Amino acid sequence: MHLLIPSAASSSPNCQSLLPSLQLPHLQKLLARLQAQALDQGEPHSLNPPHERALARALGLPCSDGLIAWAAQQHEQNHGILPQQACGFVTLCHWRMANQQVLMSPLPLPELSQTESDTLLAAMQPYFAEDGITLEPDQCGRYLAQGALLADVPTASLDRVIGCDVKAWLPTGPQASTLLRLQNEMQMLFYTHPLNDAREARGLLPVNSFWLHGTGCANASAISVQTQPTVNSSLHHAALAEDWPRWAQAWQQLDATELPALLAAQQRGEPVQLTLCGERSAQSWLCQPRNWLQNFASIFKPQSISGVLLQL
Repeated sequence: MHLLIPSAASSSPNCQSLLPSLQLPHLQKLLARLQAQALDQGEPHSLNPPHERALARALGLPCSDGLIAWAAQQHEQNHGILPQQACGFVTLCHWRMANQQVLMSPLPLPELSQTESDTLLAAMQPYFAEDGITLEPDQCGRYLAQGALLADVPTASLDRVIGCDVKAWLPTGPQASTLLRLQNEMQMLFYTHPLNDAREARGLLPVNSFWLHGTGCANASAISVQTQPTVNSSLHHAALAEDWPRWAQAWQQLDATELPALLAAQQRGEPVQLTLCGERSAQSWLCQPRNWLQNFASIFKPQSISGVLLQL
């Protein structure tokens, strides 16, 4: 059993003020019984957040920053074969101006229908095809792109961009000019599209841009992974909304449900792993033999939960 928890901590002052008061007895017991692994130390400006890096390693995917091939993996799941070219996700979104910043609005876009998603896909496909990129539907508001252009273009995860200034996260490098041109072409296309007139008439946000993410080439070694981590995103959803009371409640719920199950498995002698991820770093704890000094320390000098979470 491997439980992976994104947004276990945040640098937000409102989040950090809650850490000393968190009472998580089952987490405390688990950390006392498992062996801490090396901290995967990152920084806030990495294109992929720590939980994506941790999940990619568990699945056997390469972890080059901005080139974790989530879209190529999705293509393999959809079609049962590896894609012949590099892939990426193209996600419809809304950008808004505020204080000289261009901010990404929350996703998914409100009331975006499958019909609207398919209509915009048909309008976008000819433009992408001119640059050798094919688009196919994946889920409402998101398309699978495939083309050689996407092989070496590091892109930022949506989790890094939602609610933030997109200018700091736009692609760079040799292929960036082509992608930025496509970005501008789609913005002009969306601006005049009657679909957006209809959405605005209903009081809904228009689709006025897209975000490219999950780029990279397929990796056959990931296909053989049989046991995938369980990812619990309850903390993550609350953190993205900056709803810290709900985040604290989600921690209490985790400590009352998922963590006791993991603890029970460990007590039965089953191999278990816990991975906690923050904004910069991630850390895992595993069932591994420990010496008497480590056992003594875990009993008489247990780790501070707030200290563990602060380092993430």
